[in-house]
Amino acid sequence: MPINNLYSMSDLAIAKEIGQRIEQLRLEANISQETIAEELGITTKTYRNLKNGKTKFELLIGVLRVLNSLELVERFIPESTFSPIELMKLKGKQRQRASRQTTLDSESLKANTEQSPW
Repeated sequence: MPINNLYSMSDLAIAKEIGQRIEQLRLEANISQETIAEELGITTKTYRNLKNGKTKFELLIGVLRVLNSLELVERFIPESTFSPIELMKLKGKQRQRASRQTTLDSESLKANTEQSPW
């Protein structure tokens, strides 16, 4: 069932929804919580935490691997590519980091630090 408005949901609510969807995949695959926990080397309590939206990415990926559903990662956050025009501008340079956003320009910052008694 699609979620109507993700932006109105809290982060925990979204995490719980993902956990419930993974639980549904587990049930459809007819795999017990104990089997998944054993294959990943975790306790069933840790698996239940995943179901409730309290987990790490590594565990989430591990469960998807056990359920043979890793292709869902690609649909979760598909790879993003630059437009052909942007690629031409980059001319082979791959972007490594985002540009820094500043609220003060460097001259204002310098003037403020020179006036400070510290």
